[in-house]
Amino acid sequence: MSAPDAALNGLRRERPEWEPWLAVVDEILREAGSPAWESTVPAAAQPQPTAVPLLAGATVTVEASLVRRLFERLIRTASRAGTPKMSSLKTALHADLQWAPLFAASLCQDSDRIDEIAAVSGADAEALHAVIALLPVPFLHACNRRWAPSISAGWVEGYCPVCGSLPAFAEVRGIERNRYFRCGRCGGEWHARALLCPYCAMSDHDELVALVPEKAGSNAVIDACRRCLGYVKTFTRLQGCSPCAVMVEDLASVDLDVAAIGHGFARPPGPGFALGVTVTDKGARLGFFAWKS
Repeated sequence: MSAPDAALNGLRRERPEWEPWLAVVDEILREAGSPAWESTVPAAAQPQPTAVPLLAGATVTVEASLVRRLFERLIRTASRAGTPKMSSLKTALHADLQWAPLFAASLCQDSDRIDEIAAVSGADAEALHAVIALLPVPFLHACNRRWAPSISAGWVEGYCPVCGSLPAFAEVRGIERNRYFRCGRCGGEWHARALLCPYCAMSDHDELVALVPEKAGSNAVIDACRRCLGYVKTFTRLQGCSPCAVMVEDLASVDLDVAAIGHGFARPPGPGFALGVTVTDKGARLGFFAWKS
């Protein structure tokens, strides 16, 4: 049994009420390992200017049928939750959706565009946001597998060098206590500066705080910034988790998110870097949809 599978099973035992959503997460993580997405990765990661993610400005060509099949599987799985919001997603199965714009909106984390899609489809906007946020994960994992060797060791920005996403959490590893950020979308990792807020670059020690869980022996703290009120969950461990385990570990540590929010901190919404990608439909002979975000 893989580490993500074991972690998911552990969550199922600890949080049986989460089972409907964990089924969706399980679905997307299984798809993340599919070789079908390898062909959607742009041919090569071009050398980028300093602080620009590898995916920024790329042209992404996807098969509409690949996106549609994944979308429908996620919708059907999520709608089994039985809640009114999740049940409303079934209407999206019968909507006349354009798959390249849908994929572009999910890839660029474009909330306004997703709201428009929800209005057209008749689905609950909050529920549709949750599902569509997962749609590009298999593609992004394929990008990370292809491009990880191209990531500069000197990359220390507050967002992912592959896809521009903000960190899901940080890991302080080994006896050297090297610090890394982890991406919840592509599963990637990059070096993180200690005592620096990834969101506003605050380095004043008086403005940076660490919230320590009351649970004895915990390997986690919440690093927070008093200036921008952002926070990052930080785990001390011997080695980093696998790319597919990042999403599960982020979900499993939701108690830390609740504690941070209770103290007035929050994760910033949206991406850390606007990708400005162009998404084209491989199956279309004419036309394309370009989304700049």
